[in-house]
Amino acid sequence: MKKILFLILITTTFLVAQMEQYEEESAAVADCLILKDENSIICKYSLERSSDDKEVTFTWINPNGEISRERKMEIPAGHGSIYDYRYISGRIKGTWTFKVTDGEEVYSTTFELQ
Repeated sequence: MKKILFLILITTTFLVAQMEQYEEESAAVADCLILKDENSIICKYSLERSSDDKEVTFTWINPNGEISRERKMEIPAGHGSIYDYRYISGRIKGTWTFKVTDGEEVYSTTFELQ
């Protein structure tokens, strides 16, 4: 009987740990991808799906610290991501910052143009 209770306790602990790890992985995140062959920078904001529309602000900050572009975008209800893109040509070389403002939360990532 003790072995069965011990096995149930271990299994429950393992399942709770897995659920916590899944919750951390499904948090909102901003990420960018550089596609040189397509002359594009694609930045994506992923979040948990919501039953309501949500407005976020995308901010592109150049290597000089200046805002290159800022735009408000709406994530339709039921969607889990939204993206913005720019062409590589004409961009200043260096480390760029892509920020997403979602209510009080700010998510950012950096990428380098060479």
